[in-house]
Amino acid sequence: MKPRRRTSPGARAHARGIVSLEFVLVLPFLLMLLFGIVDVSMVLCDKAVITNAAGEAARQGVVLRATPYNLTQIQNVALAYTNNSLVTSGTNTPPTVTVSPSGGCASAGSSNPLQVSISYTYNGVVLGSALSAITGPVTVTAVAVKNCE
Repeated sequence: MKPRRRTSPGARAHARGIVSLEFVLVLPFLLMLLFGIVDVSMVLCDKAVITNAAGEAARQGVVLRATPYNLTQIQNVALAYTNNSLVTSGTNTPPTVTVSPSGGCASAGSSNPLQVSISYTYNGVVLGSALSAITGPVTVTAVAVKNCE
């Protein structure tokens, strides 16, 4: 049986100091990684919201009804969908909605598809706000195309 090696109290304190120093050196990188994951997930959430909003606005624009939706009504459908669903950093900038053809399905006839494009500028919340200050904001876009009925 091997004799157990005893460490002096000074050696144990030295080892604890090294562990504390390593923690202090690694902590900023771990926090940046964590906040980066949070920001990327918020961008992906906003992308999903504007993709769904574009699809819903295009669907409402192509549905056959007595008076088809015009450009403003199609844009309002998309803006209403995104109104309280987008993740913002305090400054709520509405997305830009573009409808092509501009008259909707009323002027397009049945052979042309209706295209709804939504563009949203994401400024970042945590780490993304610092990155957006350096590189500029991230622009998230979505396009939905449906055939007119």
